Amino acid sequence: MSTNRFGVRALAVLGVAGLAVLGTPTIASAHVSAQPSEFTQGGRATFAFRVPNERDNAGTIKLEITLPQDTPLTSVRTKPLAGWKSEVVKGKLDKPVTAGGKEVTEAYKTITWTAEPGVKIGINEYQEFFVSLGTLPEKDKLELPAKQTYENGEVVDWAQSTGADGKEPEHPAPALKLAPKKAGEDGHGGHGTTPAANSSADTHEASVGSDKTARYLGGAGLAVGALGLGFGVGAILRSRRNA
Repeated sequence: MSTNRFGVRALAVLGVAGLAVLGTPTIASAHVSAQPSEFTQGGRATFAFRVPNERDNAGTIKLEITLPQDTPLTSVRTKPLAGWKSEVVKGKLDKPVTAGGKEVTEAYKTITWTAEPGVKIGINEYQEFFVSLGTLPEKDKLELPAKQTYENGEVVDWAQSTGADGKEPEHPAPALKLAPKKAGEDGHGGHGTTPAANSSADTHEASVGSDKTARYLGGAGLAVGALGLGFGVGAILRSRRNA
């Protein structure tokens, strides 16, 4: 009898575990990142800064991106987002630089998104802030440091560079991987190294697809958990009738 009861309890525990683990939604990302993140040197990049809320006691209300000054961008555009105000700041460079054969004395410096009253990225949520940047520099990587501000005043600085060993630091800066132009490409089409690299619509669809997949997996987890509970309850009832 004791062995039977132990088996019943085990089934019940497994059922609850299935509900708790498989039925829990996953966080989109562990840190602020660029999605997608691969583009072509000399072209344009249209992508989203994906910002997950990592605190269980406060929401995110502000995101500030620092733009490169050594390789200044010629164009910066943001996509409107309901509930958020975007601001692009342009100013004089500390030291003039040469870009495209021309001397550049001022450039875009920052992009800031600020939540309107009552709006925030809540607990277990994430948000995507779309931008279009150009002209991309002729180097392997473009880092775009970000500052994430929570409603309690905490500021997380995502500005650390990934080392040559490829090991990711604790607070990595969002970055774009830039591939050299292929023969015949003029770099003005804004094509990335992947078919959907510069399409905000495709990025949105990919995000929606990921959400749907997560929901399907969550539903499957709930079904497995419920099945386990059903077996456990049935075994308990049979055990009582036999007793």
